[in-house]
Amino acid sequence: MRTTGAQWKEVKLGDILRYLDERVVLDNDKEYLTITVRRRHGGLEIREKLFGHQIATKKQFKLVPGAFIISRIQCWHQAYAIVGDFPTNEIASSNYDQFAISPDVDPRFFWWLSHGPAFTETVRSSAVGVVIEKMVFNRDKWLRNSVRLPPLTEQQRVVAVIEGLAAQIHEARTLRQQAAEEADRLIFAECEEKLLHAERNFSGQPLGEIIIKEGGISYGVVLTGPEVDGGVPTLRAGDLQWFECNTNRVKRVAPEIERGYQRTRLRGGEVLLRIRGGVGALAVCPEEMIGGNVSREIAVIPVTNEIEPRFAMFLLAAATNQERMSGHVKGTSYVGINLKDVRTLRLPVPPLSEQRRMVAELEALKTETDALKPLQAETATELNALLPSILDRAFNGEL
Repeated sequence: MRTTGAQWKEVKLGDILRYLDERVVLDNDKEYLTITVRRRHGGLEIREKLFGHQIATKKQFKLVPGAFIISRIQCWHQAYAIVGDFPTNEIASSNYDQFAISPDVDPRFFWWLSHGPAFTETVRSSAVGVVIEKMVFNRDKWLRNSVRLPPLTEQQRVVAVIEGLAAQIHEARTLRQQAAEEADRLIFAECEEKLLHAERNFSGQPLGEIIIKEGGISYGVVLTGPEVDGGVPTLRAGDLQWFECNTNRVKRVAPEIERGYQRTRLRGGEVLLRIRGGVGALAVCPEEMIGGNVSREIAVIPVTNEIEPRFAMFLLAAATNQERMSGHVKGTSYVGINLKDVRTLRLPVPPLSEQRRMVAELEALKTETDALKPLQAETATELNALLPSILDRAFNGEL
């Protein structure tokens, strides 16, 4: 049965939380799993496994299941959590404060309470320091703050309602994400279908033989240097997205640096392939980048008049060709594909009329899937706003 707002009482945090100052002396020969508290209510996670002799401070806080834990140095960023059931060798450190929660308070209720803006304000207003990013949690100051609490039975009821609604929101987010991924898969599946059809009916040629020989397939500026006002717009890896270039924040490179890379100076219509730091993304050079250049992460493929650039782009995006590229990827920390391997990739070459027909069908499908993205973004925004709204009502006694 729901209680009335009058039964919600203002209580001091210091009356419902007890600071836990119990520490353990680490055994040099014993292994310990250290933890970290993630920002924005991300919970606890294991950081690393260390022997006692590898840990400088020999007295450490031990995690207490059910306790509320808060990062002293990340408190501004909502780095707090409820301690779950961890193995006995989990430890915290002096960077965290732990508090036992009163039996009159449901830990889950307190956890959800900690998500609200009012609670966040109590933490931030208690932090001390000059620079926000370096402000440190002051527990004595914080414990003097108050929160509103209903009776324990009402807390449990509210938690059940919140968690039921949170589960529904999570399910809706999952379905939305699956729908977005399915829409993206459609265009790639159709690229594969078009590639297989073209390979069955038309002869193929290596990319190295269907390009303009003057420029060849090349990668761009190796060291772009600092941004220069009035410099040459130069596409980098992050600007190359699937089937399009994001030209909103293109870096401008000093002309004296760009001048050494005239082979990759863009004329418009070249196929652009990401070859470093993540291989495979493709686009066609748009008109606004004519006269610009690319960085070393991007290969410029100037196809001849026998090939529609977007035809080449779509067919290179097909799973079969992406797998062929993956087979040539080299490196560990900075993976990439060599240009000689790019040149050996084969494309079928139908008549231009057939290429254009395939491109038109793929563009129509892409237009349909792109139209779904704004709707999906709106849905995501609405879902993200739901839980804060629910929590606001919950802790005002309105659920």
